[in-house]
Amino acid sequence: MIPNMSRRTHPQRRQQRQQAHKRSRLSTRMTVAAMALLLGGGALTAIASTALAHNSDPAPVPGHQHLTATAATISCPDVGENLRTVPHSAQLQVSQGLAALDRQVSDAYHAMTAGGSGGATLGALEQQRRQTIGTMADAIAQGGARRPDDLMRMSACTTMPTGTTPDRDLSQRRNQSGSQGWGGNRSRPQGQGQTQNQHQGGNHQQTGPSRDDFADITTVAPGAGGPPFLTPRGRGASTGTFTSACGRNENGHFNSDNVIVTPGVTNGAHHTHDYVGNKTTDAFSTEQSLAASGTTCSNGDLSTYYWPVLRKLDGTSSPQPGAGSDGNAGSVLTPASVTLTYRGSQTGAVRAMPRFLRVITGDAKAFTNGPKNAHASWSCTGFENRQLKDKYPLCPKGSQVVRTLAFPGCWNGRTTDSGNHRDHMAFAGPNGGCPQGFTAVPQLVERLTYDVPPGDSFAVDSFPEQLRKPVTDHGDFIDVMPDGLMNRAVGCINSGRACS
Repeated sequence: MIPNMSRRTHPQRRQQRQQAHKRSRLSTRMTVAAMALLLGGGALTAIASTALAHNSDPAPVPGHQHLTATAATISCPDVGENLRTVPHSAQLQVSQGLAALDRQVSDAYHAMTAGGSGGATLGALEQQRRQTIGTMADAIAQGGARRPDDLMRMSACTTMPTGTTPDRDLSQRRNQSGSQGWGGNRSRPQGQGQTQNQHQGGNHQQTGPSRDDFADITTVAPGAGGPPFLTPRGRGASTGTFTSACGRNENGHFNSDNVIVTPGVTNGAHHTHDYVGNKTTDAFSTEQSLAASGTTCSNGDLSTYYWPVLRKLDGTSSPQPGAGSDGNAGSVLTPASVTLTYRGSQTGAVRAMPRFLRVITGDAKAFTNGPKNAHASWSCTGFENRQLKDKYPLCPKGSQVVRTLAFPGCWNGRTTDSGNHRDHMAFAGPNGGCPQGFTAVPQLVERLTYDVPPGDSFAVDSFPEQLRKPVTDHGDFIDVMPDGLMNRAVGCINSGRACS
């Protein structure tokens, strides 16, 4: 179990945020035209180009951002996924170490895409990672746990092809548009004083996605991708539901923290999160502060629900951490709807979740880690029997984009967290039953819908080197339901009723 961090004072938090913002200002000037980068001994060449929004008209859609496509990115072993035991005394150092590893990869990625030597960049990155991992391992050992020396083998990183097809018609399209992405004589949006691939403060390249990351949902075969969750059915199944109505983040609760993965660290996510439910969640939240908070939920549910924002690729940019300074340009889209539903088990009754249980689904680094933990899916209203995991859907006119985030519904019955924030939870197996040693609890399924502009004009926030790929979508959840409300939810689910 990972103990909670104590809440910092507000001046300390402001100072940390200011320091994080300064660190994010890496001085690298980007070019808009295609460029070749020599990566690692000259064997791999990365091509940077721009891709225009899909549209039946060959000219760009006015106001849509040109998307930067890179043919290679940096891939590093995920240290956090391999943590098993983190003593209380080591939590802050481990959290700071994980955040430092992410920052090092981000800086190295930006250096490489700015024209730096691939071999030299990867060599320097390995040295940085070795020192940081060593400090984390020492802290774990000093806390009384076995020193995880196997983590030291995770220092070296490589380059990885993205599978992106460069836009061969780039020059022609730019000539047609008469500008770098704004369409004809259209003026830049207010505040856009730099080139398309730069943000106001840090000159970071706005990375991904590419047009290859989108698929026309009408061309996807029905049943493809499988359902994002299994509807409980059959003898003994707990078929009821409990829905928590918590709004669509109309109150504008955003930050780039992640209190589950990197507690006590400002901008630990390097991308912006949407929050509903608990009104005060940030990197410095504690069980006590969460329990004392207000909520946007109508039933008194104090739980915190958060996920990366979806942005409209309209060329706007902000120098704030988690936004433009981390490669995530575009205006934030408010969901058209947010539905938070707790479901039952295929094989029997569910038991109550323990209060302050921490649960994550999906993998923010699934593009480089692989799809093992990629449990989020994408679709369109009217086509939800067709699910996509590694593509954004292009929906017909009048159809909304749908994000589905299904969380694991099996708990180890002992701890509310684990070293990698996954081991204490599990998904049900093919027969609907929990793995040995796990018991069924209410399974959270989040369904979000969006009204998006036509074409490949939207993207989820991500770590810079993950290129805003759809496979990196993920969600986080901390159960802060009062015990009485949780017991009511369990009763509804087990008795087959639909409650809210």
